[in-house]
Amino acid sequence: MDDRIRITATAEGQDRVLTRDALAFLLELHDAFECSRQQLLQNRRKRRAALADGETPGFLESTRRIREDGSWRVAPPAPGLEDRRVEITGPIERKMTINALNSGAKVWLADCEDASSPLWRNVIASQVNLQDAIRDRIEFTSPEGKHYRVTAEQTPTIVVRPRGWHLDEHRIIVDGKPMSGSLVDFGLHVFHNAEELIARGRGPYFYLPKLENHEEARLWNDVFRMAQQLLVLPQGTIRATVLIETITAAFEMEEILWELREHSAGLNAGRWDYLFSMIKAFRLRGPEFVLPDRAQLTMTAPFMRAYTEQLVRACHRRGAHAIGGMAAFVPSAKDPEATERALQAVAGDKAREAGDGFDGSWVAHPGLVETCRSAFDAVLGDRPNQLDRSREDVEVDAAALIDLSTTPGEITDAGLRSNIEIAIRYMEAWLRGHGAVAIHSLMEDAATAEISRSQVWQWIHNESVTSDGRTVTRERCERIVDELAPAFGSEPGNRFREAIELFRETALEEAYPAFLTLAGTERYLGDGEERPTTGPIAVQQAADAPQEDERVAA
Repeated sequence: MDDRIRITATAEGQDRVLTRDALAFLLELHDAFECSRQQLLQNRRKRRAALADGETPGFLESTRRIREDGSWRVAPPAPGLEDRRVEITGPIERKMTINALNSGAKVWLADCEDASSPLWRNVIASQVNLQDAIRDRIEFTSPEGKHYRVTAEQTPTIVVRPRGWHLDEHRIIVDGKPMSGSLVDFGLHVFHNAEELIARGRGPYFYLPKLENHEEARLWNDVFRMAQQLLVLPQGTIRATVLIETITAAFEMEEILWELREHSAGLNAGRWDYLFSMIKAFRLRGPEFVLPDRAQLTMTAPFMRAYTEQLVRACHRRGAHAIGGMAAFVPSAKDPEATERALQAVAGDKAREAGDGFDGSWVAHPGLVETCRSAFDAVLGDRPNQLDRSREDVEVDAAALIDLSTTPGEITDAGLRSNIEIAIRYMEAWLRGHGAVAIHSLMEDAATAEISRSQVWQWIHNESVTSDGRTVTRERCERIVDELAPAFGSEPGNRFREAIELFRETALEEAYPAFLTLAGTERYLGDGEERPTTGPIAVQQAADAPQEDERVAA
């Protein structure tokens, strides 16, 4: 191992993943791109401050020529990505990996990001499970003795979502500083699996999260080019779908496609993170930017319709797939009537997406695959996609993307309580190593927890009033936390005390942390152990320049 690299933790399977050659590959990526990553994160902080100070985002004048030039197109769909009408998402846990491969979906989004808690054992296990899944050797036996194996004749195309540019991997230290979590997740997967995937008629495909502008897409494109050169892969072998889940990226969709055009597989409407981004960007811009209860924020809200329709238009103008948002419902055999009502709602949502021109959509549970497929089958028939539907009828409207004033709904006491409960329950599970958690029949991940805690923060700082006439205050929220606490349980190993502390820090304090996951990893890095307040990593971070998790004051 290069003496510049220090691994500070151990986990089962680590020797298979962190081989000498794999670490050498990661080091080459780090040396080539870390400075650029840090500069882009600094640019993010400046842009975020400008938005907080009242800047209004819009389409860039400097890139107008890219948008107005109608001649360019992205690369044609790669093998295994021609038909994406149903995509299932989830963490790369061993049992859930097998369930996803058996689901009947066209694509499996193997998630190292919002549906995965970044404990070291999860980081390593995800890479081990990917290796085994790709090579048809993945099996699992539960503690109860139930055996799981892949039985599907045709398994989904695997698309890996690495962590975002803002996330570090604190257990891999280079020259005294943590490596990029993005480059670790991407680099280990492409190094170990690219050749095997190509031999099986697929390729190394990725979903890119949390991008805020086309310059961040350009950095990924540079990473792809270098990785392909180092691994002797034809340029364009790697493909990536970008999640449009920040308000600034929504104004640069065509520019993002342009930057990645030789590697592009399209764009995705990452609805939950997009809502989180809207709340974060405009949290102090006055009542017209305050949104109602999360449960009332549907895709038919005018600003969400503008976002999704402009996304389809941008994609299809350039020959790129447009992939719809998540259906998060978790079916339950214990309540068939509620399940049937929810499935009807999912069917309606997916029918709307298919009718709008999307080429496919996401589900969080195998029980939703057939519902989603039926909705898209009704529109697509035998066609693999709708790339021929240009949607030039859609007006490109900057104002519509940020007009929240026409959003229907209200803030209720039930919505406030739901946000607090979901945020705390999710944070507790996340601290124990679970990134995707079923709460009240919905699959919650980091994005939905971000919405929950951010709405609470915004409502407090805008002195919002619930429908029963009471102002949302920190004191009111603290009382709700106290009322909910007895229901959280006291089973051994629970981490509700830390979760409540994390909720208070990210939702009730005066300053607003950019991401709860960063606030959490400041204190909790190990497998079930609190992060030390002293020692090499903590001291190094304290000495470094501000990181992406810097607190944004009110």
